Amino acid sequence: MVKFSNNLVGILNIITFLLSIPILGAGIWLSTRASTDCEKFLEKPVIALGVFLMVVSLAGLLGACCGVSWLLWLYLLVMFLLILLLFCFTVFTFVVTNKGAGDVVSGRGYKEYRLGDYSNWLQKRVNNDGNWNKIRSCIRDSKVCDSLSQKNQTFDEFVNDNLSPLQSGCCKPPTACNFTFISETVWNKPQGFTNSSIDDCNSWQNDPSILCYSCQSCKAGVLANLKNDWKKVAIVNVIFLVFLVIVYSIGCCAFRNNRNNNYQGWKGRP
Repeated sequence: MVKFSNNLVGILNIITFLLSIPILGAGIWLSTRASTDCEKFLEKPVIALGVFLMVVSLAGLLGACCGVSWLLWLYLLVMFLLILLLFCFTVFTFVVTNKGAGDVVSGRGYKEYRLGDYSNWLQKRVNNDGNWNKIRSCIRDSKVCDSLSQKNQTFDEFVNDNLSPLQSGCCKPPTACNFTFISETVWNKPQGFTNSSIDDCNSWQNDPSILCYSCQSCKAGVLANLKNDWKKVAIVNVIFLVFLVIVYSIGCCAFRNNRNNNYQGWKGRP
């Protein structure tokens, strides 16, 4: 007799299977429509996630509802590995995002960001030329600086604006450069300016395709944005981890039911 736990595992996996269909569809849609590096970067992970959820949910569904013990055992093994992986990733996320915060600038409504304030692991990721070229392309594609320049603010309005980490780090030069404000993304260097002791001041260009995209402050702004996002993801992971542990426990009960049913069936043979 199929027990309550088997039915519950079956229902949960039906829901998971149904969720995997739009995820897989979104990945396939991205693969046919992707035109930017950011979109191309997302397509493979989304497709892989959709296929993974579909296969695992089918294994759990057949194993629990059809009494296929080896499929349910495989399902539980994958679930255990997923729980372990998610736990390690969550701990890692909290560790690498523990350091780093924006610096309040006197007379400014926004914060500025320094790369050295963040963990060494994150710094190495953005200092890698291959990684940064892709990230820089994503920032340009997002038009985050274009949206800032369209505000047409006065200097007083600009300095009191609550800029995002990306806008503060990538779309303007650091305040310490003392450049002359023309518009949100156009700043003139002082007459006779040659080289500054601040590398970001030397990197700044008014060209919309350059701006401060090669600045350390831009990399720091990316990490500040990443830190905020990862903190949110880590919180969601903790909730999801609790859910997976509950599902895994129910799955173990279903697996025990399968074994008992198979044993009783074997004993009942003439």
